Amino acid sequence: MSATQASGPAAEEIAAGYLAGRGLRVVDRNFRIRRGEVDLICLDGPAVVFVEVRLRCHAGFGGAAASITAAKQAKIILAARYWLARHRQYAESPCRFDCVLLDGQKLEWLRDAFSAD
Repeated sequence: MSATQASGPAAEEIAAGYLAGRGLRVVDRNFRIRRGEVDLICLDGPAVVFVEVRLRCHAGFGGAAASITAAKQAKIILAARYWLARHRQYAESPCRFDCVLLDGQKLEWLRDAFSAD
């Protein structure tokens, strides 16, 4: 496993702890389907929150936020739809897509970073 691959799980753990400290409850991690993945799935009151965690050690390629392209968003949305289909108890729950960005030592939580519409 490369240093970059090893830092991914660590970044997700940092993000999960940060969100838990702000009242969200992590209910699933690393949900994968053939064409997409969701890093963290949380509950924020009645809302299901699909969280993308992005880590960048430097902004040489635009930083963490720039790496969440429209194509990446589409893959996350697809995975979220599959997760909801498998967890029917949340079928009527409001949903949102958040991002936790780790750029070097800075952590930023973007609520409602993008939508499925």
